[in-house]
Amino acid sequence: MELNELEQQRVEKLKKLQDAGMTPYPHRTHRTHTTQAAIALYETTEVAADQEVSVTVAGRLVSIRIMGKVAFAHIEDEVGRIQLFLRHNELEDEAYTLFKTTFDLGDFIEATGVLMCTRTGEISVRVLQFRMLSKAITPLPIPKEFTDEEGNVIRRGAFADVEERYRQRYADLAVNPHTRETFRIRSRMISALRSWLDTHDYLEVETPVLQSIYGGAAAEPFTTYHNQLKQHLYLRISFELYLKRLLVGMYERVYEIGRDFRNEGVSYKHNPEFTQLELYCAYADLYGMMETAEQMIAYTAQHVLNTQTVTFQTNEIDLSPPWQRISLRDAIKKGTGIDYVAYPEPDTLRAEMHRRGFEAATDATWGHLVDNLLSEIEPSLIQPTFIHNYPVEISPLAKQRVEDPTHVERFELFIGGIEIANAFTELNDPFEQEQRFLQQGRAKDAGDNESHPMDEDYLRAMKYGMPPNGGLGMGVDRLAMLFTDHHTIRDVLLYPHLRPRE
Repeated sequence: MELNELEQQRVEKLKKLQDAGMTPYPHRTHRTHTTQAAIALYETTEVAADQEVSVTVAGRLVSIRIMGKVAFAHIEDEVGRIQLFLRHNELEDEAYTLFKTTFDLGDFIEATGVLMCTRTGEISVRVLQFRMLSKAITPLPIPKEFTDEEGNVIRRGAFADVEERYRQRYADLAVNPHTRETFRIRSRMISALRSWLDTHDYLEVETPVLQSIYGGAAAEPFTTYHNQLKQHLYLRISFELYLKRLLVGMYERVYEIGRDFRNEGVSYKHNPEFTQLELYCAYADLYGMMETAEQMIAYTAQHVLNTQTVTFQTNEIDLSPPWQRISLRDAIKKGTGIDYVAYPEPDTLRAEMHRRGFEAATDATWGHLVDNLLSEIEPSLIQPTFIHNYPVEISPLAKQRVEDPTHVERFELFIGGIEIANAFTELNDPFEQEQRFLQQGRAKDAGDNESHPMDEDYLRAMKYGMPPNGGLGMGVDRLAMLFTDHHTIRDVLLYPHLRPRE
């Protein structure tokens, strides 16, 4: 293990601790109170002049100020921080000198002492005994702190290189309370989603991550190989087909929250692995899924943020139902001036897109060109908006509209200019589904690597009888972006995928 100069200096301090008889990495700690609990104890205890309240606290050293024979320090744990007050004449022989010469910012320490309040009014621990819990060899990128006009402590300067924060998320979390709060909100958000679904009689299930046939979305999979079975397998791109099999098995409401994997590009809203919520409800349809999305997301916001109004990238967004609903055709026509149904062939639609200044790949199908037009207007969809009624070509698992068989009952939900969810009135006719699979197979033969493969077992399940149902898939990471006001998905993933260092 190569060490730089600062790390070597800290190793020397570690050896001094050992020479003085102090173990730098003891087996256990004897903490009695968190920093927050210690402060609360002092505030709620009527301390008489001759009464002392003892505590043992533990945490990471985040500040040290030596003033001759006294020293002030702050330690921080997950819930807060507290000041330590050390005096030379109250500690064991040589202990104070040991603290001054071998303890550094970033070290985890334990301190036992008496609660007190300093002249400046700060609740502190008057330390009578202390020890090292974990000697930090690499210095943390300690940020600069300042207090704003409202008295809030602001931290700036740690990890100026944003990508390094992603690579060393452990250090980012250690020095940035804002980062820690982002992931607390994310965790509470997932718990709230689960709570809403559980109270609405949805059953949480688990489906295979390794699949012999991938499906349920338009995406290219990651492939792997099972040595014992001598079988090529795929990491799932969706839970959909396995969840809908359960409706055949007489469960009426099912959901799963878990990881999907798609071998696609990386962007501010795409990561190769991401967290998805998918739910399916028998005897529901597209419109039932709209109500489900509205109620579930509004509930989650209220439960986690105590409001149904969020600020995302300077936009104030109202999540209280009902939400705007507009057809795909009307949305694209309004946003681009192109009525795509007037151009039923890919060449004519492509020509019109070029004429109006939009990009249109020469090998794109008609459906993908329509999808590209939707991408053009997506950033303008700030308030919650259901865009519904999609071409059948790009929706192989949804039911056709009775009044317009060229389109299906499907919506995508947009909030803050990004797609949050996708939902269908699910197709439950096995013969129609087989034809859709065959059409997707022809698209794959023509070079579309994201087309849906044939799944004979899924067709077999459908032939046993699948109830009419509605399904919804929602990007959990993107909802976390919305709730925490982060513009890139990497800020809400603890360990986002990154290119190797050059």
